[in-house]
Amino acid sequence: MTKYENIIKKKAQNKEPIDLDAIARKYNMSVTDVKKIKDDRRPLDLTRQIGELQCEIAGLKTKVHDAELETSLVKAVGMNSPEMKAAKAEITQLKETLKSRDYTRQHDYQFLIDENLRLEQEKNEVIMDNKKLSYQIEDQVNRLRKAGM
Repeated sequence: MTKYENIIKKKAQNKEPIDLDAIARKYNMSVTDVKKIKDDRRPLDLTRQIGELQCEIAGLKTKVHDAELETSLVKAVGMNSPEMKAAKAEITQLKETLKSRDYTRQHDYQFLIDENLRLEQEKNEVIMDNKKLSYQIEDQVNRLRKAGM
């Protein structure tokens, strides 16, 4: 520290009023230089630390804003890209196909149940007809035997 700085600091510590113009004239300095010396409290100055932290916070806020903007742009481009639109169209088409196949499968299943019932009834009728025919044939054979053939 120079002797000028020491004089100014001592007056500031004693809370004496400092006439910046008088000091500047006495030591052949500019008023702004005297103000800088008076206001400079070195690294322990809380206002300086607060200012530095505010600058750092502002820088971090801009970084966060830039990152959010980039993320939103990536999402917007990704969701509206031709590949994404084609994939969405294919998904909807496949869903429709799947729905129609489910309907067909259920429809076919019901059809098969009905067909199975119909065929069972037909089979039972054929069995009954076979029994009746076998009795008729037996009766005919018995009549022919009685008639002497």
